[in-house]
Amino acid sequence: MALPNIDASKLVVTRTTTPKPAYDKKTLSFGKNFTDHMLCIKYTEENGWEAPEIKPYGPLQIDPAAFVLNYSVETFEGMKAYRASDGTINLFRPEKNMQRLSTSSQRIKLPEFNQEQFLQCIKELVKVDERFVPDEYGYSLYIRPNFIGTEPNLNLMYSKEALLYVYLSPVGPYFPRTVKLYANSKQARAWPGGVGNFKLGGNYAPALKPAMDVVAMGYDQILWLLGDDHYVTEVGTMNFFIFWINANGEKELVTAPLDGIILPGVTRDSLLELARQWGDFKVSERRVTMPEVVSAVNEGRMIEAFGAGTACVVCSVSEIL
Repeated sequence: MALPNIDASKLVVTRTTTPKPAYDKKTLSFGKNFTDHMLCIKYTEENGWEAPEIKPYGPLQIDPAAFVLNYSVETFEGMKAYRASDGTINLFRPEKNMQRLSTSSQRIKLPEFNQEQFLQCIKELVKVDERFVPDEYGYSLYIRPNFIGTEPNLNLMYSKEALLYVYLSPVGPYFPRTVKLYANSKQARAWPGGVGNFKLGGNYAPALKPAMDVVAMGYDQILWLLGDDHYVTEVGTMNFFIFWINANGEKELVTAPLDGIILPGVTRDSLLELARQWGDFKVSERRVTMPEVVSAVNEGRMIEAFGAGTACVVCSVSEIL
């Protein structure tokens, strides 16, 4: 007999008795303000997925020996809900996030889940807290699904208990201006045979110190270069794009290929699809090196460089050191 999977029809909603006041959009900073409720769905290998629950936002109760706290058995997603001009609320390609969450969770041996049913639960959470969805251009409701291994066990195997949970955060622009990047060739965010193409929490912590070092130097993010040829990979919070006249004289939009190093961004995929539909210029997913970028700038062939991601959306690059 198959164990229960996620079933949105069994969703239980417990509303808060102490609702938060509305946030002033002018004071919103990214990821520091949260709504009234969160979604939690527990899993055990013995009993499968429990009934989903929307409940008041608050701390999680987790064992100190849980896999997530000891071995970083954790993956997450970043999604957004927008309020349209007619007042309706729209999620941006959420099925892509469910697919990527599933792929990432398989890499760290977390249990499979029904993507459609989980997404339906997320939609219900957004409905419960819809008053927090901003109605101004450039603002949105950030949705953060997390998937963690919760079994208290120090044996290096896999977690037989897990938790899917989602919380919401009304946000403004991640970068309110163009960004300055520092090209780092001495350290690596990801490498061949690694896990750079999965959205795992363990990918982000080692990059924090290098990122803060460049912030102290007056830069916003790191542009990660890889190998002796300084292959241009991506930026800490976004995929990296170049729009230029290439060495063959063609107008081209180019970004790094999904070669196992690059995170398959939903915004990245969307931009590539749109640009190919337009048909106005060449669109490529291929390796580009930093010497090629420098040559393009020196020869006046560089039109624009920008980053793309759920948090930043599309952000123009003003400088690379």
